[in-house]
Amino acid sequence: MIRTRMKELRARFDLSQEDLARLVGVRRETIGFLEKGRYNPSLQLAWKIAKVFDCRIEDVFEITDE
Repeated sequence: MIRTRMKELRARFDLSQEDLARLVGVRRETIGFLEKGRYNPSLQLAWKIAKVFDCRIEDVFEITDE
C-alpha cells in the first residue's frame, strides 16, 4: 500500500486539488484518488508531484506493508 503526504503538502503550499492537478497535468479526481489511497501513481506522476513540492518522491509517497 502507498501512503501519501499530498494533502499535508498541498496545505503547506496553499494549493487546492485542482491547482495541483493543473500543475501536474491530471484531473482533480486523480489527485483525490491518490490522497485517499484509491490509486497508485505512475513513477512519472509521482516525480511531477514531488517536483511541485520541491522534494523527493519518498517525501511525498511511502510504501507500507499494510
